[in-house]
Amino acid sequence: MGSGTLPQSAFGKLTPVWHPSPNFGPRRDGARPDMVVIHYTAMVSAREARDWLCNPQAEVSAHYVISRQGTVWQLVDEGMRAWHAGAGAWGEVADVNSRSIGIEIANTGAEPFPEPQMAALEELLRGIVARWQVRPERVIGHSDLAPGRKIDPGPRFDWQRLALQGLAARPQLAVQEGIGQGKVSLDELAGSLAAIGYTADTDMETKLAAFRLRYRPWATGRATEADQVLAQRIARDYPVDPGPRSA
Repeated sequence: MGSGTLPQSAFGKLTPVWHPSPNFGPRRDGARPDMVVIHYTAMVSAREARDWLCNPQAEVSAHYVISRQGTVWQLVDEGMRAWHAGAGAWGEVADVNSRSIGIEIANTGAEPFPEPQMAALEELLRGIVARWQVRPERVIGHSDLAPGRKIDPGPRFDWQRLALQGLAARPQLAVQEGIGQGKVSLDELAGSLAAIGYTADTDMETKLAAFRLRYRPWATGRATEADQVLAQRIARDYPVDPGPRSA
């Protein structure tokens, strides 16, 4: 199954532009995608980013690129392995490229994500999630799988918007600032962060920073009870490797 051969109706209101990249290969060990990784391009021009991802010398690619105006280019068939994730891990998955679909969003990392771009992302995600049965907790950022090495899609990305539509993990209860500000040790967070998916080979401070970037981008300083409570709730409601779910 690959989206490069899917009919246009599979993309809903989108009209992706096929712009093939040579930078791909087969998914290893017969893997199927069950994750989506969201990136920002860190480049001013969407077309410049698209062309770089199609340059053989770059040795990088993604399945999709979304411009600020909402144009979507498809560079790699969904059934194939694009080269976007690099080193890292999410839960039990170490070869993230073989298990994921990569989406690059045109953004420098220091600007908001405009409405046409977010609307296109939502429409694209809805199709991917339906085609590959991707669970909300497996729609992640590059920073989630590669803490300390990557920070995209960054603190200005609207994860809550996706979560409200069931397209990303959403804690059942929000932790309000000013509540639970007592300090906790990083060891007390380790189990919950691992259950959420933060299993990359790095230290706990770096994992906490990645967790906060995703769920509490305003938080600074030492780990607090608010971090602990929120991590426990996400681990409870969205365990990354829960095994088969009951009906």
